[in-house]
Amino acid sequence: MMKKRVLAIMFITVLSASAFAQVGEHRSRFALGGNAGYILSNVGFTPSVPQTMYGGMTFGLSARYTCEKYFSTVCAIGGEVNYAQIGWKEKILDGQDAPVTLPETNIPMEYKRNLTYVQIPLYAHLAWGREKKGFSFFAKAGPQFGICISDSHTANFDVYNPAEYNMSKRASQTVAQDTMRVQNKFDYGIMAGAGLEYSHPKIGHFLVEGRYYFGLGNIYKDSKRDFFAKSAFGNIVIKLTYLFDLIKKDKGD
Repeated sequence: MMKKRVLAIMFITVLSASAFAQVGEHRSRFALGGNAGYILSNVGFTPSVPQTMYGGMTFGLSARYTCEKYFSTVCAIGGEVNYAQIGWKEKILDGQDAPVTLPETNIPMEYKRNLTYVQIPLYAHLAWGREKKGFSFFAKAGPQFGICISDSHTANFDVYNPAEYNMSKRASQTVAQDTMRVQNKFDYGIMAGAGLEYSHPKIGHFLVEGRYYFGLGNIYKDSKRDFFAKSAFGNIVIKLTYLFDLIKKDKGD
């Protein structure tokens, strides 16, 4: 119930950017372009799984419709369709926080889960500064949806052979996730970010931003009979975006 309420609030936030047009200075500017960046991700598990951040690439298409300027705030609605490499990387440690090693080689045990998603963030985009030529600061927030399109793992031990897990040495006994495929391929949550934009009337808009995604959906089933009560993503994204105006009808500065 709480998740539905949060998503409803974020949808209202996105729609509010156009609602301001009734009292602000009208804009009608549509821009299209692309984006690319780097994602650091992990999964919040309950029971917990010790992890470090998993690094992957993201890229895709971006669109933005600027609808009005309310006092000094330029209001727009944006959206993206992105290819994203996310997952988690486990910290396999003993009781003294030292790496657990393979029995024969003394090489630290390693496990990474490699997931590929198509992610669709929708957001309100609010900016302050120069519209047509120069720099501006922006903030954005809204819901994000995703669908898992591939699922694999990388490990230096046989995850399907219990004898190779070195369970007697591990501080964490939670290993069920290593062999469980993603059960809920549809993901959803909330994203928010901020950054700087440089605009030029002839060459377009260049944006650099940082954003965070807080997952509300679980990748594994979470009933009382299931192993994990929680298995939701968290993503930190650094992204570059280029946009070019296809429609420009406003009174800008």
